[in-house]
Amino acid sequence: MKSAKTLAVAGLLSASFAMPAAHAGATLDAVKKNDAVKCGINTPFPGFANQDEKGNWSGLDIDVCRAVAAAIFGDPNKVKFTSLTAKERFTALQSGEVDMLSRNSTGTLSRDTGLGLTFVAPNYYDGQGFLVKKSLNVKSAKELDGASVCIQSGTTTELNLADYFRANNMKFEPITYEKLDEVTKAFDEGRCDVLTSDQSQLYSNRITLKDPEGAVVLPEVISKEPLGPFVRQGDDEWLKIVRWSYYAMVEAEDLGVTSANAEEMTKSTDPNIKRFLGMEEGGDANLPLDKKWAYNIVKMVGNYGESFERSVGQGSPLKINRGLNALWKNGGLQYSPPFR
Repeated sequence: MKSAKTLAVAGLLSASFAMPAAHAGATLDAVKKNDAVKCGINTPFPGFANQDEKGNWSGLDIDVCRAVAAAIFGDPNKVKFTSLTAKERFTALQSGEVDMLSRNSTGTLSRDTGLGLTFVAPNYYDGQGFLVKKSLNVKSAKELDGASVCIQSGTTTELNLADYFRANNMKFEPITYEKLDEVTKAFDEGRCDVLTSDQSQLYSNRITLKDPEGAVVLPEVISKEPLGPFVRQGDDEWLKIVRWSYYAMVEAEDLGVTSANAEEMTKSTDPNIKRFLGMEEGGDANLPLDKKWAYNIVKMVGNYGESFERSVGQGSPLKINRGLNALWKNGGLQYSPPFR
């Protein structure tokens, strides 16, 4: 027979699991007060943060910001975008200038533990590579001994570059610039032999060159670069809202829910889809959001596959293959924990 103390403890534990989590997040309160999510993004970066002639933003990283706004407000346009250089980005988040950072930033041990920030989840799996002019007649990064290399300061690419050349007993001359467009311009004008960055960025850089066909991305990938959003440490509620807003895009693709069929899918008899779209209990998972928060994300922003294809995939000028960013069931790494 169980003691009264044991039964009391069991009752408390059961109640704690059954009750919704108390709202205690300062960031969500500030976002609602401002009536917008303040999102730090890249300076215009084709595919990830595009800006048209009217000042409207689009891209893979932009869609993450819009997904969070859709989850909170039911309106993906309630976002205030702030363009940040690589040097400015983490300081802006630490200081509260922005509520979240969605700026092709690599999650690393030192960043996740030493900056007072938390890496949310990878919305793009990448790796560092090299872009060279075809006239250099180089087929492999192993042939770059003595090369001058254009690089953006304040990024993980600096240490990766140094490590790669040292490991292969090669020398190089670093030529650093603070802004991405300065790096690309320097390479385009022949001030360096090589441009190094994440491969996604290299494909983006390449289409802005005077002669895109005159440059080639070398085959070597020299690092792991899981890119994704960051938030400040200490506000778990906000972290979960941002994290699960992104996962909602991935889960939607996995379930076959798109911006075009989301309304029709609310009539599905599949319990996973019904729960995900807020048609039955469990989909809110104690988040302080409307029960149709995931539906709003998919209907207003789209699922991950839709965002990928129009931003950087075959429906974009970059035409990047899904590769590691395919869903888990298609041989990739994109995967959402269960919505239950």
